[in-house]
Amino acid sequence: QVQLVESGGGLVQAGGSLRLSCAASTRIFSIVDMGWYRQAPGTQRELVATVISGSTPNYADSVKGRFTISRDYANNVVNLQMNSLNPEDTAVYYCTANVIRGGLATRFWGQGTQVTVSS
Repeated sequence: QVQLVESGGGLVQAGGSLRLSCAASTRIFSIVDMGWYRQAPGTQRELVATVISGSTPNYADSVKGRFTISRDYANNVVNLQMNSLNPEDTAVYYCTANVIRGGLATRFWGQGTQVTVSS
């Protein structure tokens, strides 16, 4: 089993910044990609940003230019720097990792961390 431990959520005013971090517990299995999704009340979970190993990051249009995702490959950590936050960014943010086990890819999810942006 792979566990993803998230940290860094909270309450911030519009225009402020937050940094989310997520550490994957595995040192054994290969991680294909890591990233972040978010889900606001009454909506579906949506992609925020992901990074495939050895590739450039992929961002949702709504966060381009404001959010930056980075991976620490040695320690299986993914970070999300969020700047110029606005109330529409309020959601539960979930870390995700696509892990190769026994030749099969399995996606794991963190428990989620709340991000609230006040106007």
